[in-house]
Amino acid sequence: MKLAAQLRALAVSVTAISAAHAQTELTIDQSAPIGTIQPEVYGQFVEHLGAGIYDGIWVGEDSDIPNTDGIRDDVFAALDRLEIPVMRWPGGCYADLYHWRDGIGPRNERAGTVNMAWGGTPESNQFGTHEFFNLAERLGAKTYLNVNLGTGTPGEAQAWLEYITLPEGSDLANERKANGREKPWKIDYLSIGNETWGCGGNMRPAFYADLYAQWATLLQTAGEAPKRILSGSHEGNIDYSDEVLDHPGMGNLADGISLHYYTLPNGDWADKGEATDFSKAQWAETITRTLRMEDAIERSLAMIDSHNFEDDFDLYVDEWGMWVNTEEGAPALYQQNTIRDAVVAALNFNLFHQHADRVPMTNIAQMVNVLQAMILTDGGKMVLTPTYHVFDMYRPFQGATALPVSFEAPTYGSGDDAFPALSASAARTEDGTLVLAFVNADPEAAHGVTLQAGDARRAEGRVLSAEEIDAHNTFASPNEVQPEEMSVRAKNGTFELGLPARSVTVLKLVQ
Repeated sequence: MKLAAQLRALAVSVTAISAAHAQTELTIDQSAPIGTIQPEVYGQFVEHLGAGIYDGIWVGEDSDIPNTDGIRDDVFAALDRLEIPVMRWPGGCYADLYHWRDGIGPRNERAGTVNMAWGGTPESNQFGTHEFFNLAERLGAKTYLNVNLGTGTPGEAQAWLEYITLPEGSDLANERKANGREKPWKIDYLSIGNETWGCGGNMRPAFYADLYAQWATLLQTAGEAPKRILSGSHEGNIDYSDEVLDHPGMGNLADGISLHYYTLPNGDWADKGEATDFSKAQWAETITRTLRMEDAIERSLAMIDSHNFEDDFDLYVDEWGMWVNTEEGAPALYQQNTIRDAVVAALNFNLFHQHADRVPMTNIAQMVNVLQAMILTDGGKMVLTPTYHVFDMYRPFQGATALPVSFEAPTYGSGDDAFPALSASAARTEDGTLVLAFVNADPEAAHGVTLQAGDARRAEGRVLSAEEIDAHNTFASPNEVQPEEMSVRAKNGTFELGLPARSVTVLKLVQ
């Protein structure tokens, strides 16, 4: 029997040993797959905010920083390695202030504007439609466009879609060609409005639903139609989404609704918590809060199902991640990124895998220099964050089939901040390889794992861990937190693994 067939038949048991050496068994049921983990679950989000685009991605052709068509070569190479499946742009809150004509045509003729969504900062409009879609094309990423519902009009939005997608036959298609792009681009995902309950207009759900229905009816693209995503609720409050979906046309006018979920260590928007120099108690509070994503997803899916749409209607977590206090003197929403961020990212990936059949896309906020970023830059310097390494380690899960995992993990913490110390995820790739991910969210103790090997002889992969709970990479020390290779040979049909405290481990079983 081939390895792939053997793995499909294998009932996998894992024993996790807590600090007190109590054993917990984990079972992966390969007979009841959850669904395909769409590559878009590992999506990115880029907004005109802080140094997220300018200096972070875009430096212009005349910059001393090596670049290709204005895009930093070092940042591009790092992003390209992640096999980014989709990018969301231009916001965020900025989307509802963005007028697309400001960002087309010769760059030396583009008018500067002011980004009133984020502190009245200057906006040069050097990075616009052509720059975004060309970057996505170079990366092989799908595109997720958020049109301006707040200060725009249906006519403006429709003209933008025509400019982007119409091959020929109109003044707008000819204008795109005159601006240097002969072929149209493709819009894979489309959202009309963003956070309409807040920065997108403080709209009542019924009012937004009516506007959305009008715009969605009028807005058309050439070629294959994009998936259309409604602006939905934030964190655990699903009432807004529920009322939006009460509109009688939503089952036919949208393919899903968004959920935004940020992990604030302190749970306080006025004082979110610090990126570094935090205590183990704050670590525990952070992990507890991020694990509430599961409840938010499950209640959102139950709410969607209560509307009895005839066709598939999915949940899109198109903003998620860590949000802490901005560093003093730093650009807007710039924050350091530690091993805690890596653990948070991996815990959320494992949750998304559990709902692979209903959560086809998520977008971490944000790609470079903003919130829980993959990359930090300072002039010509660049550093990869621990979160970047988690995205890199989890690449084998893109397109794999998620498998149910059940276990009773040891507990860390106490009271309201007690949480399962271990998280696990499993998937089967197209060639039949079994991929496993383990997160040890315990900030203090290592945990042992034994895994029945079947006919596999080796478990190979990488582990990401750190000596300190706030360990992070800096421009002076860029390799403080980086993955290490891990290879374990089976002994008597069993793998014996050690999961360090505060660690993420991804392994493949191979012959």
